[in-house]
Amino acid sequence: MSQPLSQQYREILVGLGENPEREGLLDTPKRAAKAMQYLCHGYQQSLDEIVNGALFESDNDEMVIVKDIELYSLCEHHLLPFIGKAHVAYIPTGKVLGLSKVARIVDMYARRLQIQENLTKQIADAIQRVTNAAGVAVVIEAKHMCMMMRGVEKQNSVMSSSVMLGAFRQSCNTRHEFLQLIGRNN
Repeated sequence: MSQPLSQQYREILVGLGENPEREGLLDTPKRAAKAMQYLCHGYQQSLDEIVNGALFESDNDEMVIVKDIELYSLCEHHLLPFIGKAHVAYIPTGKVLGLSKVARIVDMYARRLQIQENLTKQIADAIQRVTNAAGVAVVIEAKHMCMMMRGVEKQNSVMSSSVMLGAFRQSCNTRHEFLQLIGRNN
C-alpha cells in the first residue's frame, strides 16, 4: 500500500462527504485503521503458532465437542460483521487437542475477511490437519450485518453452514449424534 491505512480511511470520510477536520472525526481515521487491523489479525497468525504443540496422547476414540464458540468476522463482500457461534467436533485417533486451541483456531480464521461457507471449511480442515482425527464436524450459525443493515434488511435471519469430514460424513449415526449433542437435531 502506498499510503497508510489511516490515510485511506480519511479519504473514505471525504468520499462520503464528511469533513475529516471536524472535532468528532479528527482521530477517526487512526481509530478505524487500528480497529480494522485488530479485526483482521488472523492474517498474522499461523496454525502452527496457534496449536503450539498442544497435542496430547490419549486412548480416547469417542467424539470430542466444543460448542457455542463465539465468533466475530467480517464479510469479505461488504466489510460488515457477521456474528455467531461455531460448534466443533472431532473423533481422536491417539491424540487430543488442547481445549483452548479449538477456540483459537476458530478465531484465527474468523479474524480474516470471510464468507461463512469458507470459514466453516477452513476450521474443519485445520482441525483435521492438526489432529489427524477419524472425523471432524463443524457447524456455524451466524447473523450477517450485510443482510440485516442493508439489502433485504432481515433482522431475524440466521445462516447455518456445516462441514462434515471422515466419520461424520460417512456415518449417519455419527453425524446424528453430533447434531443431537449440539441441539440441532430434534
